[in-house]
Amino acid sequence: MLKISHNVVLEDKEIEINAIRAQGAGGQNVNKVASAVHLRFDIGASSLPDFYKIRLLKLHDRRINKDGIIVIKAQQYRNQEKNKLVALARLQELIKTVAITQKKRRPTRPTRGSQIKRMDSKTRRGRDKQLRKRPGSEEG
Repeated sequence: MLKISHNVVLEDKEIEINAIRAQGAGGQNVNKVASAVHLRFDIGASSLPDFYKIRLLKLHDRRINKDGIIVIKAQQYRNQEKNKLVALARLQELIKTVAITQKKRRPTRPTRGSQIKRMDSKTRRGRDKQLRKRPGSEEG
């Protein structure tokens, strides 16, 4: 059972976990032991509330394929159990990210003081550049 929030919980039967052989270095062990974990989670067929499903499917994440299935591969550790926990934690984190709603930004105007300060610095900068010119040259 994977707890997402106080009232949202995923059952173990909804998450498909397969053990696969890890890639990369690992000595003789890498060819014998299936320590990496492949996690698959079907968004459409899950018991998640609709608003989670909609937001997950709208999410542009390389872990979500066009069929609406989240695929997570964990091969960080040489231990299959640790990799399984990491994969479940990543799935939990991904689902939690869509639950957070961003506050709508209210555009603000710059203060009068900041506007004056900005204009003064521009004037000062222009004056400094003007002083660098050769005397008597009338270049634009």
